[in-house]
Amino acid sequence: MNIFVGSLLFDMDEDELRQIFEEYGEVTSVKIITDKFSGRSKGFGFVEMPNAEEAKKAIEELNGAEIEGRAMVVNESIEKKDGPRKSFGGGNRGGGFGGGNRGGGGYRGGGNRDNRDNRRDNNRGGGHRTY
Repeated sequence: MNIFVGSLLFDMDEDELRQIFEEYGEVTSVKIITDKFSGRSKGFGFVEMPNAEEAKKAIEELNGAEIEGRAMVVNESIEKKDGPRKSFGGGNRGGGFGGGNRGGGGYRGGGNRDNRDNRRDNNRGGGHRTY
């Protein structure tokens, strides 16, 4: 079973994480995820245990357990399904110089004309603003 482990201390190494989980059974692999540029831990990782019963016991007992004042998050890792990756930015991003819905620039800046009109309407009134 593949187990997600989060809220790890940034200086924890894979051997330390392995030792914690080996108290519950056999561990086949441990991987702490690191930043590809700095090499620094991102504070989470994965542990693989071949025995589902031992893995479930480790999850139950270690989820929320404190290590040096920091509560670990431990739960079963859900396998990613094969297929296209989801995009968080939406579909067409436009292209070129002002593609998409970015407006055309100019003195007042680009953007969606509707939003610009709403801003203008909201700023109308007597010579003062209320906050």
